[in-house]
Amino acid sequence: MCVFVRVLVVEDDENLRLALSGSLRGAGFAVDAVGDLPAADQALWVNSYDCAVFDRMLPAGDSLAYVRAQRAAGSTVPVLFLTARDGVADRVAGLEHGDDYLVKPFAMAELVARVGSLCRRVSSGRPAVLRCGDLEIDLGRHQVRRAGVLLTLTAKEFAVLELLVTQQGKPVTHDELIAHAWDEVVTPRSNVLPVLIGQLRRKLHQPPMIHTVPEVGYRIDP
Repeated sequence: MCVFVRVLVVEDDENLRLALSGSLRGAGFAVDAVGDLPAADQALWVNSYDCAVFDRMLPAGDSLAYVRAQRAAGSTVPVLFLTARDGVADRVAGLEHGDDYLVKPFAMAELVARVGSLCRRVSSGRPAVLRCGDLEIDLGRHQVRRAGVLLTLTAKEFAVLELLVTQQGKPVTHDELIAHAWDEVVTPRSNVLPVLIGQLRRKLHQPPMIHTVPEVGYRIDP
């Protein structure tokens, strides 16, 4: 995957929800998985997503109506519907109010490919290259250079650095960085972020760019 992305999975069948989450995480996506529309509503309110996967029929009702209401309110998150309904009218309705439609049963490889395609639509609207002083992030090629020297970063290091550079000169909170680069499996108060920041600082070399903002998070300066 070229750009680190975050996906919301809304599926009431626990076994399928776990299978979907596992397959997407295995492909490099950060995944939040919930089982009903109220939980989906909360997740969409708190986090930003590059794509959402909705089971068509959920305990609280038809997710198509929910997505239609979200779109009317201004949401632009691409949506993939999962459903056992394979009639032409159902497919048309799903494509009219969502962005893609996958009929059960399906191959996980196909689902991952479709989610990746939807996420690329989002990333295509981003600047191709982010710059901060002598640091350059090529989002399309997933490459980072400092002073022209190519750096080797992990996917999560890339995601954290991308968010810091997008907000350069401003503090980015610990929770915002965790939400951007990890999923709900990671607790906001774990030490994974300080460890990763330390790794990033070593890879970026001198002079230092990433600064700790006490009681808040981190900031990157040119």
